[in-house]
Amino acid sequence: MSRSEDCKVPQVRFSDYVEDWKEKTVGAILSEVKRTIVLEDNQQYELITVKRRNEGIVSRGHLFGRNILVKNYSQLQTGDFVISKRQVVHGATGMVPAHLNNAIVSNEYLIATNSKDISTEFLTILSGLSAMKRKFFLSSYGVDIEKLFFDVADWKKRVVTIPGKIEQEKICSHFKELDQLIQLHQYKHDKLLTLKQAMLQKMFPHAGATTPEIRFKGFEGKWAEQRLENIVEVCSGRDYKHLSAGNIPVYGTGGYMLSVDKALSYDKDAVGIGRKGTIDKPYLLRCPFWTVDTLFYATPKKGHNLDFIHSIFQKIDWKKYDESTGVPSLSKTAINEVGTYVPDLEEQQKIGLYFSQLDELISHHATQQKKLKQVKAACLGKMFI
Repeated sequence: MSRSEDCKVPQVRFSDYVEDWKEKTVGAILSEVKRTIVLEDNQQYELITVKRRNEGIVSRGHLFGRNILVKNYSQLQTGDFVISKRQVVHGATGMVPAHLNNAIVSNEYLIATNSKDISTEFLTILSGLSAMKRKFFLSSYGVDIEKLFFDVADWKKRVVTIPGKIEQEKICSHFKELDQLIQLHQYKHDKLLTLKQAMLQKMFPHAGATTPEIRFKGFEGKWAEQRLENIVEVCSGRDYKHLSAGNIPVYGTGGYMLSVDKALSYDKDAVGIGRKGTIDKPYLLRCPFWTVDTLFYATPKKGHNLDFIHSIFQKIDWKKYDESTGVPSLSKTAINEVGTYVPDLEEQQKIGLYFSQLDELISHHATQQKKLKQVKAACLGKMFI
């Protein structure tokens, strides 16, 4: 890629392309289409909706023709660009995916196809940029943001600056690859998170049982029933000065989490590293870790593994121990009295390592996804005029 200060080219550009981008009105490049369809009473049709924030097009179900009261509908094809006229100021634009081919929309939607000047894929990217969003807003009228009228004729008079079709294809290919990588990391992240939730259920004893459903080879015998006070030291958030060097710093905040957020340096999107806590989703740090917003934290007692206990704290349904009548909260006493089952230290270490490695993988994919989104945002900011 190369940079140029020429106002007719973007700041960042693929080096193979040197021609200036062209200024054209939306109306001159837009290929609007209407594929009117006659609805049959006994035929089922799939309807779609365009999500806000440029999140794409999704199905909203199937209806028989007789149940569709307004009959003025058009049929969509894969690759069509669609605008929801009622929601365009909220980013309701997108391209029809293959699985929604032949779905139908009312005349409240604008449909466009590829033209000699612009592809629908490139138009979809443009529609997510702040410059186009501003054009959508300027071409909309009304006093209620939820009920603005989109003046298509006015929008078509507005000017956009675009490259030739070949360069458009290159740019679209670049963003498609980025999106595929982002989706891949999201898929792996979600799969691992689902696996973790399943294993938290299967690798700890169910209610009434003393052994887990799934266990590492070589371990047998019943787990010991314990209260948390026997396996962890629960301390007030104000009592942090005794923590040894290398531990995550903990600051007493008089019961409020904000300064803890500021004091800790962690990726809030990474599972297992840290997050602001609520009663049902405890604030967890690797060492030590917070239990809930009341700013108690816990460290393992001798003979107990930190990673194993970290998993226990994630498994516990903290809502059951809520003592408040208003804002959810727990006391140190309530935390200490929570019952659980624990194996011997060697098995704890094995289980703790398993969940620690799962957390690292989940965190890795979350971090990679975040970085790729940042790369995409930077490219969107510099590869267009």
